[in-house]
Amino acid sequence: MTRPARITVDVDALRHNHRVLRRLHGGRLLAVLKANAYGHGAVACARALAEADGFAVAFGGEATALRAAGVRAPVLVLEGVFSVAELHTALLESWWIVVHHEEQLAMIESSSLPLGSLHVWLKLDSGMHRCGFAPNAFRAAHARLMATGKLSSITLMSHFARADECDSAFTAEQISRFDSAVAGLPGPYSLANSAGVLSWPAARRDWARCGIALYGAGAGPQTGLRPVMRVSSEIVAMREIAAGEPVGYGGRFVATRPTRVGLVAFGYADGYPRSTPDGTPLAVDGHRVPLVGRVSMDMLTVDLTELPSARVGSEVELWGRDVSVDDVAQRAGTIAYELLCNAKRAPKRYVGL
Repeated sequence: MTRPARITVDVDALRHNHRVLRRLHGGRLLAVLKANAYGHGAVACARALAEADGFAVAFGGEATALRAAGVRAPVLVLEGVFSVAELHTALLESWWIVVHHEEQLAMIESSSLPLGSLHVWLKLDSGMHRCGFAPNAFRAAHARLMATGKLSSITLMSHFARADECDSAFTAEQISRFDSAVAGLPGPYSLANSAGVLSWPAARRDWARCGIALYGAGAGPQTGLRPVMRVSSEIVAMREIAAGEPVGYGGRFVATRPTRVGLVAFGYADGYPRSTPDGTPLAVDGHRVPLVGRVSMDMLTVDLTELPSARVGSEVELWGRDVSVDDVAQRAGTIAYELLCNAKRAPKRYVGL
C-alpha cells in the first residue's frame, strides 16, 4: 500500500485569492513565489497565475528556475544580486532586481552593462532595520543609480515590520517615513505586503507584493480568502488503551479514561511541528478530534473516542478546509509560513490546473 500522506494544492483557490487581493489593492500586484511558493510549488503556481502582473522571488536561483520553466512575466528578485556575474544574469534573463545596500549599488556603477538595461527597485529602510538605504541616504542612492544611465526603470519600495499588528502605530510611522523620503521622486511606488493590502489602505500604492495571503493564510475568514494547501493522510491503525496509560515518546499524554487512539501516517519529517501540543485539532472524516501524544518523525496519534465511526482508512486533515493552518501554527508556537514551507515530503497533487 502506498503511504497515504499527501498535499493537495487548489489552484482555483489561488486564482481566487489573487483576484481578491488585486481588487482590494487597486493597483498592480506581484505574486510572491519565494521558497517554492511557500511550499505550494513555484512553477505550478506561476503557470496557474497567468493573469498576474508579475512575480517575486527571494534570490536569483529561484528566478532562473521560473525562466527555465517558460515563465516570461516580470520576476522581481527581492534580495537582489550577490555578484557582478549575477548582475549580468539578471540582464540576460530579464529579472527585476532590488537594490538595498551600498555594494549592490557599486556593482551597477562599475559594471559594463549597456545603457537603459536594468529594472531596479530601490529599497528604503523605513524602520525595519534589516535592509534598505536609510532615509538620509536614500536620495543620494537614487541619484547615483540614475546617473549610471543603466536603468530602464526604477521603482521605489520599502517593507513593513509590523503590518499584521493592526493596533500598532509603527506601520503608519513607516508609511510617513516613506512618503517623506520619496517626495518628488518619479516612478512607481511599492509598500504593501499581504498585511498592508488587507489592513492598511494608506499603503496601497502602484505595486503590492503579496505572499502569505495569496495562499489563504495569515489573514482570517472574513477576508474571503480561501486555503490553497490541504495536507492530509489516513488512520493506518487503531488501539484501545486503559486509563492511566501513556501514548508516544516521553509519555507526555496519559489517558484519563479508556481511550481509542488512531495512528496517522504523518510526522514532523512531513512538516507537522513536533512542538504541537495535545488537544490541537485535526479533522477525521470531517470531524475535529484532538492530537494526543508527542508528534514523532513519521507518525502522530489522535483521540478517536468521541468518533466511533472512525476506522482504518479514515481520512485525516492536518490542515486545510476544516482545520486552519494558522490555528495549528499558533498552537505550535510558530507561524503559518513555517508550516507551509516545511510541507515537503508528501507528494503534491494539483487541482484546477
